[in-house]
Amino acid sequence: MNDAAPLSASKKCPHCGFWSPWQQKSDDTCARCGQLLDPVRNRSEQARDQESKQPMSQFMLLEISPDDKGLVRLGKQLIRGGQLAFAATLSFILWFLALAAG
Repeated sequence: MNDAAPLSASKKCPHCGFWSPWQQKSDDTCARCGQLLDPVRNRSEQARDQESKQPMSQFMLLEISPDDKGLVRLGKQLIRGGQLAFAATLSFILWFLALAAG
């Protein structure tokens, strides 16, 4: 058996052209100039992190505010129940089609 160092990766710096050791992380920097080895991936990961911190919107659900009156509240709850039943039915149909397709 060869006791040499394990496999290692290197990447050419897009700024200075020097080949630097690369751990395949988005924040790896060049050994010569200190710039990011993969700036596009780094920006993409930062944007994804920022998107994940934003609150999720209630897709298709009717919002029931606390200051709604009784009859309006009841109507909104009935509509919301219909929306949820529609989403459940549609999900079942899509699941069944995916199952049938193999």
